[in-house]
Amino acid sequence: MKLVEALEALEQNLQAQSPLLKVQLACGFTPLHLSTFLNAHLRIQFPEHHVEIAAGLFGDLAGNLERAQSADADAVAAVIEWQDLDPRLGVRALGGWAPRHLADINRNVRDQALRLGDLLEKISRSRTIAVALPTLPLPPVAFTPGWQAGAFESGIQEAAAELGARLAGSPGIRMASAQRLDRISPPPARFDVRSDLAAGFPYSLAHADALAGLLARIIRNPSPKKGLITDLDDTLWLGIVGDVGVENIAWDLDHHAQRHGLYQQMLASLAESGVLIAVASKNDQALVEEAFQRRGLVLPRERVFPVEVHWNAKSESVARILQAWNVGADSVVFVDDSALDLAEVKAAHPSIECLLFPRDDDKAAYQLLEDLRDLFGKQALSDEDAIRLDSIRAAHVAAESAPSGGSTPERFLQEAAGKLTLNFEKNSADSRALELINKTNQFNLNGKRHTEASWKRYLSDPDAFLAVASYEDRFGPLGKIAVIAGRRDGRRITVDQWVMSCRAFSRRIEHGCLLRLFEKFGADEAAFDFSPTPRNGPLQTFFAGLLGSTPERPFSLRREQANEKSPRVYLEIRESSDE
Repeated sequence: MKLVEALEALEQNLQAQSPLLKVQLACGFTPLHLSTFLNAHLRIQFPEHHVEIAAGLFGDLAGNLERAQSADADAVAAVIEWQDLDPRLGVRALGGWAPRHLADINRNVRDQALRLGDLLEKISRSRTIAVALPTLPLPPVAFTPGWQAGAFESGIQEAAAELGARLAGSPGIRMASAQRLDRISPPPARFDVRSDLAAGFPYSLAHADALAGLLARIIRNPSPKKGLITDLDDTLWLGIVGDVGVENIAWDLDHHAQRHGLYQQMLASLAESGVLIAVASKNDQALVEEAFQRRGLVLPRERVFPVEVHWNAKSESVARILQAWNVGADSVVFVDDSALDLAEVKAAHPSIECLLFPRDDDKAAYQLLEDLRDLFGKQALSDEDAIRLDSIRAAHVAAESAPSGGSTPERFLQEAAGKLTLNFEKNSADSRALELINKTNQFNLNGKRHTEASWKRYLSDPDAFLAVASYEDRFGPLGKIAVIAGRRDGRRITVDQWVMSCRAFSRRIEHGCLLRLFEKFGADEAAFDFSPTPRNGPLQTFFAGLLGSTPERPFSLRREQANEKSPRVYLEIRESSDE
């Protein structure tokens, strides 16, 4: 983005009722163009929001961070440069570069790194924070020649690396990737010494733009994709199994097919981190199953579900996989080596992300791996990630075990031995709760979404409550599957958000949650901020069973009414706190 384009973006008018996103830019230099670019990139990431950027005082990063703790900001962007760790590592201070000063500079850098780490961790408890460690080159301070790494420079860089490792391990802090920044902003073109000396702004325009773009994306923190559907021949492995035979497909260096092995390795890693992996292939099913038994296959067969193998259109396979997973196409990536098949799937499922597997281009294949990391990357792994595939398989087992013949739904629910656990601790760091709110559509009270910043602000209200429900039965655990958020007012509660994963349908979990909510808060009445959406039919059906008709707008429900109209709940319901 050029500076003139950033300025034009800031002039675009939004509707007066658009929500406001306030971001505190904390740095020790004059924010100047970095503030402009950050504002413009945030408007791209948050197109429905007004964006306000506030900056602190020149030369006082630590003080700016201290003031940011009490500032009325949704998020903080903290940019640390070498002169913030010691002024002598900049070009605007003349504190001495003599060899006798080096040890003192090193000690001061480590002390400042500890201080800044403490401040950043305090801020992260109440708001989103994006951090960039030093991006500029060290000045020519050391006595060693510039082509040789000396002990002084290595020690300084070690202190920064230790700070980065510490901050990256803090739940509320997200670090800008130095590796990604190196790619989009070449290090030799970053420092503008003339601008630094004249105005206290050390960045070239191109570097300010690149850094601002990374920080804005970190603050936005887009939701990761949930599932990947892959082709097999010339994608998961080299060769067409029906032509060359099972024994001749390859994915290793010896057969010039390492890119396929790396792709398998990436899929195996994604599967272990909770991403759903499925196959859609025009192929012979027996040959495919035999191929999956080949020794040395990097992606285990048990990590793949479902496997759609036949000679029909791949869009049909994709449709069945989406149904089996019960997720929307917008949460899924489809990878194939055939541009025609990608186009056919895209035409049938416009919101799916379609990526071409490059057959004969190792560089492009490696880029595909990096793209997949971006699409599926997440801040941390959760218990739900570990059990997601097993819970979907368990849902299929439960469906197959559903009442037929002499059995009844009541008996089936009774024998399922369901256990519902409600956690009422307001933990804004629980990414699963926000993920459910922002990705659930069918059982969703009103379709309203939250940014990470607005979610933390909502939970900071002392009258607000949060209930996160987990479930398991004899078919296995489903993990955290429902979120209820609202406010208490005496013997009345207002439910602002209520979502439940479709994996938890047909178990009367929603009835159990509602009844326990009345009991927990001793409420006589609950008001629901309900709004019909094109996709929340299951929730409308649930409320119609309690009200006698489908609601069309926000409504209230009496406790006696909920008790009278709810069916029997065959659940063991308990409460717990986060471990």
